[in-house]
Amino acid sequence: MLMNSLVELDRAHLVHPVASYRGHEKAGVRVLKSGRGATVTDAGGHELIDGFAGLWCVNAGYGQERIVEAATRQLRELPYATGYFGLGSEPAIRLASELADRAPGDLNHVYFTLGGSDAVDSTVRFIRYYHHALGKPEKDQFISVMQGYHGSSTVGAGLTALPSFHAGFGLPLDWQHKIPSHYSYRNPVGSDPQAIIDASVAALRAKVEEIGAERVAAFYVEPIQGSGGVLVPPDGWLRAMRDTCRELDVLFVADEVITAFGRTGPLFACADDDVVPDLMTTAKGLTSGYCPMGAVFLSDRVYDTIADGAGAAAVGHGYTYSAHPVSAAVGLACLELYEGGLLDNGRRAGARLMAGLHAMADHPLVGEVRGRGLLAAVELVTDKARKTPLPAAADPARRVFDRAWDNGLVVRAFPTGVLGYAPPLCCTDKDIDRILERTRRTLDQTLEDPDVRSALRD
Repeated sequence: MLMNSLVELDRAHLVHPVASYRGHEKAGVRVLKSGRGATVTDAGGHELIDGFAGLWCVNAGYGQERIVEAATRQLRELPYATGYFGLGSEPAIRLASELADRAPGDLNHVYFTLGGSDAVDSTVRFIRYYHHALGKPEKDQFISVMQGYHGSSTVGAGLTALPSFHAGFGLPLDWQHKIPSHYSYRNPVGSDPQAIIDASVAALRAKVEEIGAERVAAFYVEPIQGSGGVLVPPDGWLRAMRDTCRELDVLFVADEVITAFGRTGPLFACADDDVVPDLMTTAKGLTSGYCPMGAVFLSDRVYDTIADGAGAAAVGHGYTYSAHPVSAAVGLACLELYEGGLLDNGRRAGARLMAGLHAMADHPLVGEVRGRGLLAAVELVTDKARKTPLPAAADPARRVFDRAWDNGLVVRAFPTGVLGYAPPLCCTDKDIDRILERTRRTLDQTLEDPDVRSALRD
């Protein structure tokens, strides 16, 4: 189709996620046409390095023939198999087994979803069932962390602690509570790692005491907060929160939808802190974005409690596309690629990316560089001493994204003036160097933005 026709059809019919509907109608869609390795090309032939792997998800990179072949074989052989009625398919059974073998500790049971949001929803239902099975239905209160992201479904968006996911939706719900983020760059207690850990532990204890320990069901956290601005906790923070939850009889849920499958280095980011959660969610890199799929990992204790509580009765939770055989076949192919060299390459590429971004710390607009592996952020400010964010008048989310796009780079540009990076694990040295060179060019152009220059003078 002609490009103009696609733009008009998009305006008229396609509702885009997390978008200003009127703003999008005015601007029009950018149509992506193809991808290969770490690059994508739009319908006009403009080639870009995808520094964000789609939406933190194309971990294996574009055009991986092994994944395409696995999906094609499965589509021909058995395109669908329900998990209801005691039925199943070989790819789903094998993928659950392979994942359980690699997951931390005793996370030996896997429930498949379509993505991260419904994985989070599933954990809420499993946790409610778990406490009912223990004879503690009053444990129905859930805690998450400010600036955390746990999906945009009705339930998950309430656990998410970003204002744009609450406004107009009547969220969070009254059983969803928050504690402050560990956000080290802007933490009221300062940047000392132990002080941040102590403050977070104290905040969790205080929130549990406020609600009542007999009421609190679970605590949700990302090993690194993604959509909140790639906020990396101090070493030991995750373990301290896990230990506190265990002491307070609160289930600990690790949301690894973004961080799993090599994004931070290992297959699961919890391994960095030697933490075994009670439940864990994944998606995105599970299938490298080639097919929709998410997963909930349940510990032996959680699974056995639910199973014993149900007895001969069915546990009434299920999705039509749970354990979809095509998605499972893709997941198996992705695992082979990760362990066949992509994890190692991702670690090398991540070290090169972080070193290159840290080398930009002297740029007038760079307040902080943070990250782990191939998950990174650069926070922009107009005053380094005062940590003054870019002015709203500079419209950072749109203008910075547009400049990077024109320079041949896709990044996440947050409204707060943070640049987010999550490139594919297949990146070559040349790919990383292009990300870095195009980032610097984008920063220099932003420095010349009249609204930014005005803020610098102030």
